[in-house]
Amino acid sequence: MGTETVAGAGDTGDAGRTAKSAGDAEGFAGAAERRREQRGWYFYDWAVSVFSTSVLTVFLGPYLTSVAEAAADGAGYVHPLGIPVRAGAYFAYAVSVSVLLSVLVMPLAGAIADRSGRKKPIMGVFAYLGAAATTGMFFLEGDRYLLGGALLVVANVSYATAVVVYNSFLPQIATPGERDAVSSRGWAFGYASGSLVLVANLALFLGHESLGVSEGTAVRICLASAGLWWAVFAIIPLRRLRERPAAHTPAGAAPGGGVSLRGGWRQLAGTLRDLRRYPLTLMFLLAYLLYNDGVQTVITQASVFGAGELGMDQTTLIGAILLVQVLAVAGALLLGRLAVRYGAKRTILGSLVAWTATVGAGYVLPAGEPVWFFVLAAAIGMVLGGTQALSRSLYAQLVPPGKEAEYFSLYEVSDRGTSWLGPLVFGLTYQLTGSYRDAIISLVIFFVLGFILLLRVPVRRAVAAVGAAAPDRI
Repeated sequence: MGTETVAGAGDTGDAGRTAKSAGDAEGFAGAAERRREQRGWYFYDWAVSVFSTSVLTVFLGPYLTSVAEAAADGAGYVHPLGIPVRAGAYFAYAVSVSVLLSVLVMPLAGAIADRSGRKKPIMGVFAYLGAAATTGMFFLEGDRYLLGGALLVVANVSYATAVVVYNSFLPQIATPGERDAVSSRGWAFGYASGSLVLVANLALFLGHESLGVSEGTAVRICLASAGLWWAVFAIIPLRRLRERPAAHTPAGAAPGGGVSLRGGWRQLAGTLRDLRRYPLTLMFLLAYLLYNDGVQTVITQASVFGAGELGMDQTTLIGAILLVQVLAVAGALLLGRLAVRYGAKRTILGSLVAWTATVGAGYVLPAGEPVWFFVLAAAIGMVLGGTQALSRSLYAQLVPPGKEAEYFSLYEVSDRGTSWLGPLVFGLTYQLTGSYRDAIISLVIFFVLGFILLLRVPVRRAVAAVGAAAPDRI
């Protein structure tokens, strides 16, 4: 689990010179221009994190469920496309449909982005499509559950697809030695934005009576504000990021220099075949699949655990969500600094140990004690942002140059496409034992297996295998 280094302290050595020359060959801009692009890149995290925090995590689920219940028949069912669905499950099904569609759309968009060399237009189209759909949620009222489901699907697919292209800029705007810090700052920007807007939204929601608006209107304003925030701040990265020429000739290009959908599908198939040439990159993806599924399940099921097992009320749960958001900013920056000293791989491994300890602590947490629940939330916040940020930057080192968007689409698919595994284990454990404590401790297996797989990845060899330059510490 030691840090992989090639040069002693104070000596960049041949590897440092190799990394520099390789960086120059890859076309990195000068330091000032790189910093400008990086600052612009951070602002997409700032723009889009409000959607995942305020919309998906807090407001849309309960509100869309209430809209579906208002439209339900006497037996409690709605009938989208003639299919009988319990109103209480409508939101979950809509999310599932959006995840399935995004798994299909993300790799295609990534392949086209790399083949065409026109990442900004593709990122912009999906960003503004998602922002428009989110803003349109202001009109979600009465029994318009079909409108709500459609807007959710469009917004979530657009969110995921734009993030793929956004992430693919990381290897192009940061040298190998800068990527951990740049990725960590991006995550910190996102969590800071999510916290800021969530506080404002909660103030509106909790004080809606004094402001003379109904609870439903307050929720619709909160949803629409997330879309407007997304649209306004997405302008900054789209203006500051610059295009790079495609690294390989786009066979199957459409007339006029464009890229056909058929060519995009062909490139996607080629990417999947290409991945077999890089088994170490694939091993990292499998490790990420496992431990990230554990991370996502802890996030999504923590409120269920807090309410069902520990007896926490809604105010406590909302406060815990805010605490996680705020501390994730500090955690992302702290783990980013640790990665500079100890390497990204070793820091991620340490964070997985912390996740295992945190989940174990949740198992023995006393019921009816909000203070201890906030301590648990604080622990989650401190490791959450850093684990996600460093996983992104470490993967960026393992991507073949010129195929960033294609490979980051696989990264997102390994995230979203398997996000049912953790909840399935959690749900089955609860069904068999009737205990949320047993359900939460069952998630340890994801962190342990992810740790073992990541430990077995020789990262420096994996970087060399894709033809990229590695930083001194990785």
